[in-house]
Amino acid sequence: TEAPGTGEFLNHKEAGVYTCKRCDAELYRSNDKFDSHCGWPSFDDEIEGAVTRIPDADGRRTEIVCANCDGHLGHVFLGEGYTDKNTRHCVNSLSMNFESDAEKTARLESTEERAIFASGCFWGTEYHFNKADGVIGTTVGYIGGHVEKPTYDEVCTDTTGHAEAVEVLYDPSKTSYENLAKLYFETHDFSQVNRQGPDIGKQYRSEIFYVDNEQKKIAKKLIGVLKDKGLKVATKLSKASEFFNAEDYHQDYYEKNGKTPYCHTYKKIF
Repeated sequence: TEAPGTGEFLNHKEAGVYTCKRCDAELYRSNDKFDSHCGWPSFDDEIEGAVTRIPDADGRRTEIVCANCDGHLGHVFLGEGYTDKNTRHCVNSLSMNFESDAEKTARLESTEERAIFASGCFWGTEYHFNKADGVIGTTVGYIGGHVEKPTYDEVCTDTTGHAEAVEVLYDPSKTSYENLAKLYFETHDFSQVNRQGPDIGKQYRSEIFYVDNEQKKIAKKLIGVLKDKGLKVATKLSKASEFFNAEDYHQDYYEKNGKTPYCHTYKKIF
């Protein structure tokens, strides 16, 4: 918990949406923010379904956490009479990011979309996506774990929970998420659990991290197609959490070194 009166968003007045720092889920709208003079940002309502209330360990208060990732936000208090809704979400600035209405409009109007795939060593996964039509750029990194800003050495201990993954930015006017997801399945062995070829460990698992429900719907459909073909599918589907960029020497590894993947080969399936 941050010290009272020190938070970035305590006196913040800009119009927009406050989001979870850990997973980017939308939590609070700016028009529900009010001055309670308690020392922390206060809201008298949350975006529907965004916040979960649980009894605090102190036995007196009610803790609030992000409904998507369970990240701690603060506490909620009722019956104080600050606003007509008679509710005060007392939230740490450190638990939130902010997207202004102008930033959100620009993002929604952008031709760039984002996808995240994990299929073993991220060098090989990135190699194939970099060659795909409509891909603007790729970044290798770590996702799905419980350690902030993990290093490669930490992830390799198989204890942080992260998967090696690739963030793909693409132009939806030139390709589709479904095309990229098909390429994902066609360039790794999705039947293997917590490994890919000679690479063994949870960080090498097959997992799609969807950024919205449409991506989830498409991924589930393709998994169904594969199973209908009699294929075993170990690929997991998870809501995208925070993506941490890997070290510079991992980026575009095969392009920099003039090599080709040792455990990612293309095989047409769809």
